[in-house]
Amino acid sequence: MRKTVIYIVFAFVAIGLKAQSLESYLQEAELNSPMIQALDLRYNIAKEKVNEVNTLPNTTFGAGYFVSEPETRTGAQRAKFSVSQMLPWFGSITTRENYASAMAETEYAEISIAKRKLVLSVAQSYYNLYGIQAKQKVLQENIALLKTYETLALTSVEVGNASAVDVLKLQIRQNELQQQKEVLEQSYMAEQAVFNNLLNRDESIAVEVVDEMDIPADDPMLNKEDLSLNPELLKYDQLYASVTQSELLNQKENAPSFGIGLDYIPVSERDDMVFSDNGKDIVMPMVTFSVPIFNNKFKSTTKQNELRQKEIELQKEERLNVLENAYANAISQRNQARIAHQTQEKNLKQAKDAEEILIKNYETGTINFNDVLDIQELQLKFQTNQIQSVQLYYLQSAIINYLINK
Repeated sequence: MRKTVIYIVFAFVAIGLKAQSLESYLQEAELNSPMIQALDLRYNIAKEKVNEVNTLPNTTFGAGYFVSEPETRTGAQRAKFSVSQMLPWFGSITTRENYASAMAETEYAEISIAKRKLVLSVAQSYYNLYGIQAKQKVLQENIALLKTYETLALTSVEVGNASAVDVLKLQIRQNELQQQKEVLEQSYMAEQAVFNNLLNRDESIAVEVVDEMDIPADDPMLNKEDLSLNPELLKYDQLYASVTQSELLNQKENAPSFGIGLDYIPVSERDDMVFSDNGKDIVMPMVTFSVPIFNNKFKSTTKQNELRQKEIELQKEERLNVLENAYANAISQRNQARIAHQTQEKNLKQAKDAEEILIKNYETGTINFNDVLDIQELQLKFQTNQIQSVQLYYLQSAIINYLINK
């Protein structure tokens, strides 16, 4: 989890941003997550089962009273007391402990997966908030720009170089941008609720998002081989190990078990005779064996374990294919985001040049406000696309981080 945070923070440091904000959000999300807390409890329960299996079968005590006392040479038997203890085959308890520990490790793998998914969700929501906020800022800048053009248009109307229609068009365009800004405000509130819910806190708490982000000059070094270390795949290794321990336990249970015990019978003295051992109590140590002669159950369990291991291997192979596809798609999408960002940067520069030409034309009294609206619309389009490219780059980087971060 810590390395995941470091990776994301590095992405921010690379572009000169204050990344402590996102790091603290990630730490808060992990601490407050009810799902992770529940999985931690489930893991603790699984670990406690190790102590549960470290036990012996119940000790058996017995007592009986002879209603009709049987006579023996040394006297009448009055009662019978017994105690016995069955014992598992050598190494059976250790094997049970190993199996319980293996099952606990599978639960721990679920915790690792949940933490990764939480980091991914928080990061993605954070980048969505940035995208919405950046678009709002751009819209506000364009509204201010249109107000400037409106002032120019009003001046041109006074000198007869523009019509009132040009002014109305500029005002209509401002209304449209204001509408988009207000719609984005609603989107921001909804995404903020999503973000706060991921942190398990009140939905209305304001979220601090960086003011500016950009695509770094170089992508972080990646190693696709690290994909094999993804907890989603390691989980299958733990499952496979648990089945192996299950089979070892099955073999131990297929072995004989034995028990030790003691019978004690008090004997009454005979009054009609005098001899040695008269009324001597009977003490009888016992040893018992339990042998699974009919062992079809254990043979079936062995077969089931073999099939289960093959199933786990195939499931892991299928999951690896899914993760590899996701990795390839994320790399492609991130590269596309970089290409789109570079293109929009060129387009935006050219749009700015066109805007300067229009402003110079205004100085000569030949400005065309239809061209002004067209250029403004193009600028807004390029700015919005550029923001979306940056957002897409980091969204895909978060996915890549989820897939291959060690």
